[in-house]
Amino acid sequence: MVSMSAPVEVTVILGVTASGKSAVAMELAPAVRGEILSVDSMQVYRGMDIGTAKPSADEQARVRHHLIDVVAPREPFTVARYLELADAAMADMHARGATILAVGGTALYLKALTEGLFEGPDPDPALRRELAARADSEGTAALHAELADSDPAAAARIHPNDLRRIVRALEVHAQTGRPISELQSQFGSPRPGYAFRFIGIRRPREVESRRINARVRQMIDAGLVEETRSLLAAPGGLSEQARQALGYAQVIEHLAGRCTLDEAVEQIKIQTRRFAKHQRTWFRRFGRVHWIEMGEDHDPADAAAEALAAMQQPPDASGADR
Repeated sequence: MVSMSAPVEVTVILGVTASGKSAVAMELAPAVRGEILSVDSMQVYRGMDIGTAKPSADEQARVRHHLIDVVAPREPFTVARYLELADAAMADMHARGATILAVGGTALYLKALTEGLFEGPDPDPALRRELAARADSEGTAALHAELADSDPAAAARIHPNDLRRIVRALEVHAQTGRPISELQSQFGSPRPGYAFRFIGIRRPREVESRRINARVRQMIDAGLVEETRSLLAAPGGLSEQARQALGYAQVIEHLAGRCTLDEAVEQIKIQTRRFAKHQRTWFRRFGRVHWIEMGEDHDPADAAAEALAAMQQPPDASGADR
């Protein structure tokens, strides 16, 4: 956490996957001497480029990005580690006078960035192995259903395919006898030392669905299958966390011979649309957001101009802009 007399201002640009938030941020950054802090749980992995819609080398040359390509895909990566690196990056940007644009759609990372992180009991490796084995034999949905019985609030905000977070919630309940949602009492309280403003990029649901479908096809055409095959063949392969990434998980099923490529592509589209629905639910928790409504062919430059106008309003000096 940054400790200074004046809070560090952070503009958060959020939106569901394929909403166009990154394109808007790229247009906005030069106008405000901005640098982009990626708030994406998978763009942290080196080599996972196509499936995460990672900014291109040209885009990263035009606007400086942070928290991209920070860890090998064979290694685990935690929210706590993300927050540690994000705080260091924001302190560096602030010291150099750069405008901080936190851009992303990973809701848990956004919550940690703006409200802090739940400090729970230490991991229990044996219990985690047991739960992972059950997920293999019974399916992730069975563990999510168990979580819904013991902690409905946590189950409502954790995606049914998010095995890592499901396991953590069950682990905490087993260790403490209390729901993780009850223990995460600091969520909803702004982090001291920061002042956040929220700008959201939103499109009609049917437009978002078409954009998701088009992006999936573009990823396949760009070589997602080949990228996944190369990542699996690299020393150490992919961590369990990286294997669960949208797009990669379905292509891995295809490469293992458990489905055709067409079936994998269709599953990526379906799961991505479900993920977008989950993101929309999460974003309602962020309080006051200046939403920019974009249509089918809305120019990102026009949206950036609206975002620039919204940035003239001061953020909440106590933390999250509510």
